[in-house]
Amino acid sequence: MKTIYGMILGTFILVFLVSVLFFVLVVQLLDLFTNLWRFLAHETGLKEILTIAFYYLPKCLSYAIPPGLLFSAAFTLGILYKNNELIAILGSGISLYRLVLPFVLFGALLSVFGFFFEQHLVIDSFIRKNEMFREVVRQEISYSNTNVTVISEDTSTIYQVDYYNDKKQTITDVMILLRAAGGEFAVRIDADWGEWNGSYWVLHNSRKYSRDPGEEGVALEQSGLYEAKELSESPQIFRKTTRDVEEMKSGEARLWIDKLRKAGLPYRGALTEYYNKYFFAASPFIVVLIATGMGGRFKRNVLLMNLLTALVISVVYYVLQMVSVILAKNGLLPPLAGAGFSFVLFLAIGTLALRTART
Repeated sequence: MKTIYGMILGTFILVFLVSVLFFVLVVQLLDLFTNLWRFLAHETGLKEILTIAFYYLPKCLSYAIPPGLLFSAAFTLGILYKNNELIAILGSGISLYRLVLPFVLFGALLSVFGFFFEQHLVIDSFIRKNEMFREVVRQEISYSNTNVTVISEDTSTIYQVDYYNDKKQTITDVMILLRAAGGEFAVRIDADWGEWNGSYWVLHNSRKYSRDPGEEGVALEQSGLYEAKELSESPQIFRKTTRDVEEMKSGEARLWIDKLRKAGLPYRGALTEYYNKYFFAASPFIVVLIATGMGGRFKRNVLLMNLLTALVISVVYYVLQMVSVILAKNGLLPPLAGAGFSFVLFLAIGTLALRTART
């Protein structure tokens, strides 16, 4: 049995390494040709382009492992079927499930490796790649925001702002609620606009409504210029949420989602991407199940047919994953269901393919 495993794994690993290199090249070329017009428009040098490609390599590798594993496992089994070598193996009393066990274990190990590889290398290099890309193509990110509602960290102050201008650090159509220690209403401040002076907010044409616990009614105080020294929250709390969960490690992403939820900001998209980290890491295990079931489907042109099948299945998997994630971000699916839809679907397909494989 060790001799059989050694022969099969020797072929499998060699094909796996070559196929991963091929798919890495495909992903790199797709990214290059997608952004080629930007590089040409900004006269980006060859050195900068190669540096961006270098930083993108770990991300390309994480994308290439699942289709590379799918192709190598299917091709290895396909060759055994084509050469009728599997007849001798199965005839000796070795079941197909026992034969493909090393592939399944290898896929499971790659899933675990892929998660930690993503956490410790891919994310950092991907951030650097995006930063350098934005730098060479002079791509600016606007942090200005509209219709912003945020809560201060101590939950004592609630801000409602119609528009925040990040360059000028001003807020327009402002409504601010200050709450007492018990959470009840204390003060409301309305203003046409406000500006940050470096330490606190200065409000223009403001109206201040305050309640005296010992008296009935609300007192109104109007002011052309109100220096709100009690409002010292940084302008950054009004910025548009531009952080990408794909560029965060899992622990950091979890804290970011909790912060968004506590601040009353939209968090469904971030939560979906957070779950997607774990489901994407499990992709190698899923594709091994599919590969072991489809390895004997082709008797002719084994190399070409398995390569095309690996490409088609990979594209379908990533497209379905992208669509389900978009649906989850728009509230049409729960975040967990949106992130795990492709995983569950292809797990079922892979299990069915393995159970119906030719033995």
